[in-house]
Amino acid sequence: MGVRAKAVGLGVVCVVVCGTAVVVPRMMAKPESGKEIDSITMIDLPMSAPAAGVPGYPCQGFSGIEKKVPLPALMNDTFAWGNTAPYQVGNGAGDIKWDSDPYQNLSWHLWLHSLRWLGNGVHAIKAGDPKATERVLAIVRDWVRDNPFSWKRNTSASESTMHRTNVLICVRQSLLTQLKAKTLPAQYKWLDEALMTHARYLIDNWSGAHNHGTDQSIALLGVGCTYGRKDLMKLAAQRLNKGVRTALDEEGSTNEQAVGYADFNYRLWGRAADRLRDCGVNPGPAIETRRQALGEWLATATTATGYLHQIGNTGQQKLPNVPGTPMEYVATQGKKGKKPQLRTAIYKAGYVFGRTGWGEKRPFAEESTYSLRFGVARRWHGHEDHTAITYNWKGHDILIDPGYGGHQAQARQEWAKGPAAHNQMTIPTATAKSPVTRLVGSVSTPNSDYFQLSDRPAEGVDRTRDVLVLKDPDLVITLDRGASSSPQRYETLWHLAPGQKVDVTSPTTAVAGKPGAAVRTHLLHIPIGGEAGTTTVEEGRENPPQGWFFKDIFTVLPAPVVKFTHTGQDARILSAIVPAAAADQVSYTTRPAGANVVLDLVVGAQRVSIKITPEGRLTRLP
Repeated sequence: MGVRAKAVGLGVVCVVVCGTAVVVPRMMAKPESGKEIDSITMIDLPMSAPAAGVPGYPCQGFSGIEKKVPLPALMNDTFAWGNTAPYQVGNGAGDIKWDSDPYQNLSWHLWLHSLRWLGNGVHAIKAGDPKATERVLAIVRDWVRDNPFSWKRNTSASESTMHRTNVLICVRQSLLTQLKAKTLPAQYKWLDEALMTHARYLIDNWSGAHNHGTDQSIALLGVGCTYGRKDLMKLAAQRLNKGVRTALDEEGSTNEQAVGYADFNYRLWGRAADRLRDCGVNPGPAIETRRQALGEWLATATTATGYLHQIGNTGQQKLPNVPGTPMEYVATQGKKGKKPQLRTAIYKAGYVFGRTGWGEKRPFAEESTYSLRFGVARRWHGHEDHTAITYNWKGHDILIDPGYGGHQAQARQEWAKGPAAHNQMTIPTATAKSPVTRLVGSVSTPNSDYFQLSDRPAEGVDRTRDVLVLKDPDLVITLDRGASSSPQRYETLWHLAPGQKVDVTSPTTAVAGKPGAAVRTHLLHIPIGGEAGTTTVEEGRENPPQGWFFKDIFTVLPAPVVKFTHTGQDARILSAIVPAAAADQVSYTTRPAGANVVLDLVVGAQRVSIKITPEGRLTRLP
């Protein structure tokens, strides 16, 4: 029965797995001696019978973590998570070494303490398996003995409290089913006491209005519902209704700064409302209203293939199909559901999601889509991605985000959150900071979307980005401008999907594509006003990291990055990102037009002209 507190550095990290997210505060800690939980830790209010006439709080399941631990492994005290090998954490009799951490992985250790890996054993209890019952109860009681209240010094124990609370509820329900009883016999009093102690922790340690706090409130509701404790249910409902107004704004944006967490929050708030109703508590209008707005938000945050734009801590994932919503419209490529209201959606929380259409005039899968970031400085699960673009051309990923590499403090994972991992202009010679980025203006027409963004991404450096996204031909033009009182190196970075070969055919042109593919991307580094720079490519660099893509936290691939570099106090970097059929020729010319410059582009049989003003405004000409 070993236990130690995880000692880690100061900071905040995040764990995402199996549709579950938690925010893990890192703290210095030292072990506490184990002792039996006693009645002093119980909430000092009497328990009453569960509320009548409502379904009650159901077992919340185990988020798939139990799939890695089949019953024979559990009976041998063996735990497994993620892509790591199974590891025996106990002595084979339910005596667990809770300080086991063979892979030095905070996620692994947290999910060990969550007890979700006991899921197959909990199912076996319900089915009447006496050996599984004995083993699961032994492990649960071992955790209770080895992790005394308030277990705050142990990061993994404290941050998994909400998940473990739900597991204890599942164990209790399965045991009652096996015993064909409505209350537990006296010999299981320790389990009721453990649940009430967990409720005490959740009351005292609410983490606030984000996904972690929402999960905590749902678990607290579960304890209240299990024991008919109206005081606990009332507190949980109050926190949920307070939290939703901060976690989701009126437009549906979350405060997490990550599209993947927006998807998670949609499911999380749906679960919150369902559990409130199950326990006979009216959820109130705010949860449903804001969740509905979030569903619309998520539908706009997708590519034509139904995948979410990978912004912030987001893996490569598809939008779920929710019948009767705009999410269903995307998931079925316009065959069912409600069409989203906007072709170009600008959200005050700092997101632009746009597309050429919703399948009205061309097949849904052949629409082109993009995202653009601005707004408040980085926080929670966000990245240093302000002014960055992602772009999908007719179902092909062209400009990508590097994804999310997990919370481990390793070089590639840290790089993936930083400015050099995103499609934006960086200033590596200056001290970077998290900017507040302003959307200065925007104009949309039926065949173009224009935006201007402005911020200060590094000490003493001002940055402006003008973006023009076109339809017919579908392509992206950007003008990046930097100004500093001292010489700098300005780098506009274009991150491409993995598996492509990039040829730099001239100082102003790079061409990318997979061998034999029907589509190539032309990246044009266009000189204006006599300015010139260099065009280079990096891929799979280790130190410092550059040129990687995280499909998920376990899978990382080399991916090419095209870099347009200028040096000097000031810089203007004009880029054209032009995907085209492999057989199409792509070319450009520039010409003066009074104080303006006109860029003429030829893409196969299509021609388009763009006016560039001295102030950086980009306009498609008739």
